Amino acid sequence: MAQIVPYVQMHRAGLGPEGRPAGVFLLLGPTGTGKTRTVEVLADVLHGNERQVLKIDCGEFQMEHEVAKLIGAPPGYLGHRETQPMLTQQKLSAVTSEGCNLSLVLFDEIEKAAPSMTRLLLGMLDKATLRLGDNTTVSFERSLIFLTSNLGAQAMRKELCPDFGYAAMVSSRPHGWARKLEGIAMSAVRRKFSPEFVNRIDAVITYHPLSTEALATIVDQQIALLKRHIETRLAERAFRLEVAACARQFLLKAGTSEEYGARELKRTILRELTQPLAAMVAGGRIEPGDVVHAERPAGRGWIWWSRMTRHPNR
Repeated sequence: MAQIVPYVQMHRAGLGPEGRPAGVFLLLGPTGTGKTRTVEVLADVLHGNERQVLKIDCGEFQMEHEVAKLIGAPPGYLGHRETQPMLTQQKLSAVTSEGCNLSLVLFDEIEKAAPSMTRLLLGMLDKATLRLGDNTTVSFERSLIFLTSNLGAQAMRKELCPDFGYAAMVSSRPHGWARKLEGIAMSAVRRKFSPEFVNRIDAVITYHPLSTEALATIVDQQIALLKRHIETRLAERAFRLEVAACARQFLLKAGTSEEYGARELKRTILRELTQPLAAMVAGGRIEPGDVVHAERPAGRGWIWWSRMTRHPNR
């Protein structure tokens, strides 16, 4: 965030670059390290809703002809009127708010897009304009553009966790590992993209594999979100959820890894907490006001549940 905030401040002060996007950022790093989450948190801060992001999944644009979905088919081509562009001025305005006129545009996993898409983005990243198929122009001067990529992720993992040799026997991270990871990521970017494309990026942010402490914090955050979800969705039928430290450690071990980061954590919490709770609520085994405890007995591979009826403090 420290590298993104100055561009937001420049825009709010009216000192942003003229004829260019408010900021162009390339977010690099292994999967599950929080690249997309960074953009969602920024949207929540600026607009009060983490979904206020115009997201383009570049995995859907791996074929050259699919780029027409972004800008629409030009006149005379089949489907000209039926193909609605994904990048329009109206859609950019839809992801702003009364408190902030900055739109956040996210190109997720940009390395998966066809080369024609990166060529199309050159004008957008440089002049903040994009010409659609119907010859109308879209302005990105009030936009922060984010590109995420997993380029170099495998080489970064091998740098931190070698498969063989003396380095594989050492558990601590090597000296200067952060700078090495940034070098590995940038080398992969330069091999993939043209110099013209790389030079239009304002800041390259490299995400490092999450530490155990960071992953444990994410577990606590996800459990807090589940508690809030129970209160808001069930309302007067809500109950209180308490997750013991042993159960949190079980979720941390089952839902996180060095290779995939926190990618599996949401699915693990859904499988181990949300679905069993839903089954108990649907079966009438949890009543409004109950306190439900989740624990993990020693040596067991599952979560054990207990219920205290009608907590007096509610």
